[in-house]
Amino acid sequence: MSSSVPILDVETAARLRIAIARVSRRLRTTAAGSAAGLTPTRISVLLSVVRDGPIRLSELASMESLNPTMLSRVIADLVDAGLLARVSDDGDRRAAWVNATAAGTRLAERMRRERTDALNEALAGLPRDDRRQLEQALPALEGLAEQLKDRRA
Repeated sequence: MSSSVPILDVETAARLRIAIARVSRRLRTTAAGSAAGLTPTRISVLLSVVRDGPIRLSELASMESLNPTMLSRVIADLVDAGLLARVSDDGDRRAAWVNATAAGTRLAERMRRERTDALNEALAGLPRDDRRQLEQALPALEGLAEQLKDRRA
């Protein structure tokens, strides 16, 4: 849906985009991820596989917006670290599946818990009305994320 009349003025839209990006960036790194030596891309791939796996590499590349060569390197690193397992597709030898190992699942759970704890800690520092407004905005933010899901840069 494209319109010549902006829904938000440029400044407000920019503030929203910047706020979302800052929150995301500040929650991205975790002690567990850093200790495991994971880059933001490796963290994202691991979390996606834990959430959606087993998953075909082609589907994962699309979800993560990574080219096949980059994804192959990331997967190889995560397999070498014992966090993911790669399996050939019995029906199509050119295709492969990837799934999280028990260690990968444990690490993903630790990183998610650390992110949730960091968010709750930050929320505790906000006034009650701000927390309530954020909670009430969740359906709108989820809808916004869904609208942006298939957007290509």
